[in-house]
Amino acid sequence: MTRPTARVLALLEVLQTGGTHTVATLAGRLGVDERTVRRYVEHLQDLDVPVRSVRGRYGGYHLAPGFRMPPLMLTDAEALATLVGLVAGQRAGVVPDAADSAAAKVRRVLPRALADRLDALLGTVELTLPERAGVSPETGVLLTVAEAARDHRPVEIRYAGRGVRTLHPYGLVAHGGRWYATGADSASGEVRTFRLDRIGRATIVPGTFEVPPDLDPTDRLLTGLAGLPRRHEVRVRVQAPAPVVRKSVPAGLAVLEELPDDWVRVTMQVESLDWVPGVLAGLGAPFEVEAPDELRGRIRDLADRLRRAADAPATGPGRPSAARP
Repeated sequence: MTRPTARVLALLEVLQTGGTHTVATLAGRLGVDERTVRRYVEHLQDLDVPVRSVRGRYGGYHLAPGFRMPPLMLTDAEALATLVGLVAGQRAGVVPDAADSAAAKVRRVLPRALADRLDALLGTVELTLPERAGVSPETGVLLTVAEAARDHRPVEIRYAGRGVRTLHPYGLVAHGGRWYATGADSASGEVRTFRLDRIGRATIVPGTFEVPPDLDPTDRLLTGLAGLPRRHEVRVRVQAPAPVVRKSVPAGLAVLEELPDDWVRVTMQVESLDWVPGVLAGLGAPFEVEAPDELRGRIRDLADRLRRAADAPATGPGRPSAARP
């Protein structure tokens, strides 16, 4: 957006607050001269925005009574992308100061039905930072399951390769670029986690349910992902408080078991051991490897590389080479 266009929209936003605004006040708010303010007003009038002028000592500009901007013309998917992007950016610390106000403005101009569905989603989802490219579910499915989770209503879903079943969605979680719903599954009679991109259809059906008070959808998801079988099972005992260890190991890969004397057993299912020694070294606490034995060799290799790097002379661009005999 060019700067003049941005300022014209900023002028409209000021006028929508109501009342009559003097040219001098508007010029100060926009950081332009009074002649430019008048030109911006002409731009708005050319767009059929009813800006009225008031003559006299206390004159200025105001919007015609009863004027309202039309609803923001976004599809369901576009509105979803806008609001979830703002919330994710805020929680990631990317736009901590502006996300709330920007989301409120978008929410205010959406059609009421769509805004209510998006409120249901944002009120039930928990977001973690993605570690890979995402796989998006169908927008209607996502919003329907979010509504059902908010209102404690059953939802009938068609799940890829497993037919039709009824789900009691306890909560939604966005993790690793994918969306999940955790809830009671009518087909198995158990609490399960479903990937929303594998749901082909979702319909809210009559009835209600209660969410178990001790169930945390995020913990349930991450524990389930950590238990998936992979090439290597890593078991390490760490002498540190569990909350400290939990911050340093990858979520969705590690299961922690608290042991006596402030020790914690960390169990991870991993495809490769290459990165594990670096994570263990970064714990900054004593640890003991229980399995596999191959991991011990990887840790020794890392220790040797670090020792060689520490002992190497300081050569390189801008530094004298070490003297040779």
